Amino acid sequence: MTPAERKDKIEAYGNAVALLEAALPQFPREMWQWKSAPKRWSIHEILVHLADSETNAYLRARRFLAEPGQPVMAYDQDLWAQKLNYHAQSTDDALALLRLVRKMTYALIRDLPSDVWARTAVHPEHSNYTFDRWLEIYSHHIHNHIAQMKKNHTDWLADQTL
Repeated sequence: MTPAERKDKIEAYGNAVALLEAALPQFPREMWQWKSAPKRWSIHEILVHLADSETNAYLRARRFLAEPGQPVMAYDQDLWAQKLNYHAQSTDDALALLRLVRKMTYALIRDLPSDVWARTAVHPEHSNYTFDRWLEIYSHHIHNHIAQMKKNHTDWLADQTL
């Protein structure tokens, strides 16, 4: 990744929570727990997932910097959503956690020297898991879930007309 590409991804990472918060008002609260299919996620579940994912990202970023080459935890996101009963968890708390953890990680990574981005960690699901790869994943993670929420909303609207 070039330094310019990395800078763009860091900024996308840093701005993503604001984009999410700007997108949320378009989705009526009464549809936040609606699912288009049993194995699909609701907006509510997506928000709690984002908090869990971001806390994992927070820890992984710190591992790259403080203990490069060490293992990072993998987790089954679908199992977490089910076993941790995401629908019973507060979306307000999830958003507050997401906002704070992403803010702290953005502050940590925005001015790092270029040599740290080649550092690796051992990830059970990704070979050659570098800090650059971490950035690639998390710089668009929230953006992808906003698109998923928009699709849920479109499907919910269609379901209301049936």
